[in-house]
Amino acid sequence: MPSPNESSQASGRSYDAIIVGAGMVGTTLCWLLANAGMRVALVEAQSAPSEPALNGLPAPRVSALTPVSQRLLTHVGAWPLMANARVTPYRHMQVWDAEGSGEIAFSADEAGVPVLGHIVENDVTLSALHVALARQAKASVYFDAPVAALEASASGRQLRLANGQALQAPLIVAADGARSALREMAGIDVVSESMGQDAVVTTVHCERPHGDTARQAFIDGCPLAFLPLTVQGDAHYCSIVWSTTPAHATALCQLSQAALGDTLGNALGARMGAVTACDRAYRFALVQRHARDYVQPHFALVGDAAHSLHPLAGQGVNLGLMDAAVLAEEVTAAWRRGAPWGELSTLKRYARRRRADNQSMLGLMKGFKSLFGSHDPALTLMRNLGMSGMDKLAPIKRIVMRQATGERGRLPAACR
Repeated sequence: MPSPNESSQASGRSYDAIIVGAGMVGTTLCWLLANAGMRVALVEAQSAPSEPALNGLPAPRVSALTPVSQRLLTHVGAWPLMANARVTPYRHMQVWDAEGSGEIAFSADEAGVPVLGHIVENDVTLSALHVALARQAKASVYFDAPVAALEASASGRQLRLANGQALQAPLIVAADGARSALREMAGIDVVSESMGQDAVVTTVHCERPHGDTARQAFIDGCPLAFLPLTVQGDAHYCSIVWSTTPAHATALCQLSQAALGDTLGNALGARMGAVTACDRAYRFALVQRHARDYVQPHFALVGDAAHSLHPLAGQGVNLGLMDAAVLAEEVTAAWRRGAPWGELSTLKRYARRRRADNQSMLGLMKGFKSLFGSHDPALTLMRNLGMSGMDKLAPIKRIVMRQATGERGRLPAACR
């Protein structure tokens, strides 16, 4: 793949589309547009990602990728590379309320699917995506290229990079994360709400094998997830995500590894036996954000730049990948028929298809947090009865599982 200088010499500074942010969502979008034949620039402020170290511990940041996301990543050519590196399927889910008797279990067999999803390190997914993108001749990647300004141009929009280079295109897409600088440059407001929690993440080794099962306990309103990881054939590893109060997160991060493992094992009710922390705990604040607008003329938001949500259901990356697939479908359809693919009429079709789904997931996560965060005895009884009751209703569970596996609404062709 050409360097920035080589890219400019080969393709000039004008592109059919420019994407800012070379994370999982932005890189997927770049591949989809380039694969359709569009000339695309992918601009990233950071250096190129390094290959994941697969002979050591898993990276602390993982994603629960749905079967729909798996189909998209297969279409892009990344999934075979990921599977050869490290992915862990989960075929079962157990969710329970540690303050009561409510519990519900899901299985792939009940849903009629091979797996409910896969737990994959973000580094593994990103590395595979960049390998796949390197095979696209129409894609140019600019690493170490912070954006200094977003400007209007004769063709649509123009980026001015910190090194003085100018890149222009009829469409510029912000995929630069929850604190998107490009979104701010475009003047798009965002509704932000602190969840009053931090996510604490680490990797552990458990006495009992995970059994291809994702487990989540609600402890005093704070969800603790044990997500299965298989490392070099060893199925005793789990990735931990504990969404908890900032004070508790501070305390967890100050524990020794031995004390951290004991704390996590006890919190799960010893369901996994003795737990050994393999790494220290890391933390990050949880803030739900939703952009008031996804699009402007010649400009669009995708992924966390458009929406970020509580990791309770592990849907963040999946929603972003769906944004990329839908935007690529609408843009390439317009481009192929010679229509102005960067104009508002085209981009609004993307916004209509994605905003409702993203909004409903944001609302659902907020509702779950409120429901399980309440200490009202009547509400505690209702949620426990509700969980146990749903566990016995196979048709309702199948609907919930289809939603959780990403089978919602009109899927873009790349995901079908």
